[in-house]
Amino acid sequence: MNGRRPKRHPGGSRKTVAPPPCSPPHAGEGREGESAFERPFVTVDVAILALRPPPLLGAQASRPHYWHERENAGETPAFPGREGQRGGLAVLLMKRGTEPFRNVWALPGGYIRPQEDADLEAAARRILREKAGIETPYVEQLQGFGSERRDPRGWSATFAYFALIAADGLTIQRGANAAEVAWWEIEGTRVGAELAFDHADILACAVRRLRNKVEYTSLPVHLLPEKFTLPDLQRVYEQILDRRMDKSAFRKRIAEANFLEPISGEKRPASNRPAQMYRIKPGCSTIFFDRTI
Repeated sequence: MNGRRPKRHPGGSRKTVAPPPCSPPHAGEGREGESAFERPFVTVDVAILALRPPPLLGAQASRPHYWHERENAGETPAFPGREGQRGGLAVLLMKRGTEPFRNVWALPGGYIRPQEDADLEAAARRILREKAGIETPYVEQLQGFGSERRDPRGWSATFAYFALIAADGLTIQRGANAAEVAWWEIEGTRVGAELAFDHADILACAVRRLRNKVEYTSLPVHLLPEKFTLPDLQRVYEQILDRRMDKSAFRKRIAEANFLEPISGEKRPASNRPAQMYRIKPGCSTIFFDRTI
């Protein structure tokens, strides 16, 4: 307020300001005092990444590239039992039960609820709970995606996130509008199925972001259970980067980063000697290394 009183007509009413001679395209009457512009659909989509089991051996090696629940079931185990030494990344997908893209696999996603979601991350976490029953220790915004072509219903925009989660012992719930829920193996940056909307591009962006950040951050720790060993953590780095790492050099780098603490009195039995169990130090969710690992 500048302290000046508004000009009034002789009758005492506030002076009416004439509208501009030209209105923006698609403008119409909205709430009092503002124009209602045509708005795009606005959503949040989340790529949920976990470690898939390593390849099965022998007769079971011909399994499909995904594992899913029965169509009439409400939950699915994260992964089946496994053998072997190495695995890789997997993404949680849901087969859409409604149009558009009915019976096509997609990332979990949903509309933003202005009255419920305090911010975009809150919307992403709510969607994870509602669509898959997941609470994740780590979510990160990727970027925005939008065009007139990504959704046949009209111009749409989405805020894309990726989440990391430990799949061991996890049970996934199938939310509304999903005919099936499945973990799909990621090969390169893709899966062996067509995805709805532009979700293939979102997934590729998420995988590239994770692999780039693995080189200089502690992000892989969020793919492990709360308690783990140093060999567990090294295997996660190796699985994501798809290369072997020197044990001594790896442990030196982790010690320098100083984001783990040993759990007193807890060790995992092993064939030679028990392995010390570790957990993330409080306040050390994500640490950036001073050089690549």
